[in-house]
Amino acid sequence: MINIKYAKQAFEKYLSTFDRNNPKISLKIIHTYGVVYYTQLICEKMMLNNEDTDLSLLIALLHDIGRFEQVRIYDSFEHTTMSHAHYGVELLKKNQFIRQFVKDDTYDEIIYQAIYHHSDYQLDPSLDPRTMFFCQMIRDADKLDNCRVKLHDSIEILLNETIEEVGSEAISEKVWEACLKKSSVLLSDRKTKIDYWVSYIAYFFDINFKESFQIIEEKKFVSKIIHRISYSNQETYKKMILLEELTNAFVQQKIKE
Repeated sequence: MINIKYAKQAFEKYLSTFDRNNPKISLKIIHTYGVVYYTQLICEKMMLNNEDTDLSLLIALLHDIGRFEQVRIYDSFEHTTMSHAHYGVELLKKNQFIRQFVKDDTYDEIIYQAIYHHSDYQLDPSLDPRTMFFCQMIRDADKLDNCRVKLHDSIEILLNETIEEVGSEAISEKVWEACLKKSSVLLSDRKTKIDYWVSYIAYFFDINFKESFQIIEEKKFVSKIIHRISYSNQETYKKMILLEELTNAFVQQKIKE
């Protein structure tokens, strides 16, 4: 069985090996617990049973465990430095480190698969239905807390540019085409920091559960994220207003389905 209180204590012990005053480390600690929070919220809205709720929460707690070493080694979150998701699974498998967080090995493969795939562009449709469910759960909760991150954390830490610099840039053609198709943005297509910001809005096109869309609507995440940036580039401004309309309509549609 999964004991979330025990798992959290083990996670805190792991975090004690890192400099919690490092703003990047701090950001990821807060994010981890934010993903746990949103996972709990989605599970409650779904009225999920205790076993599946606890498994979802454990995956949320461990989903970004690879990020901390990424910061320690590279001082960066850039995907070009390492795949934090794949590294996280390697870390948990090495010397059975996962047993520090859960004594029972019943759920290991689902945990590994959910963490491994949580930052994929798209999920593999061949995943079995139960594994797919938990992969979808962590991806939704991760995106929901990333909304909080984008609204409250420093733009300079997130993007290594000021708000003014980001707002002066033009959106790349392929990034804009993905938005118009209502699809996520490929990491390789992001050329400028405004592309990164646009890709955070495009995340909403890859939400899986009605309950997650309900949270997005309740918290007005789409409009709040778009309007955090002041767009001095007028073409970018026009596109962002259009993107706001498209995305909010998409969210409303998914809630009604």
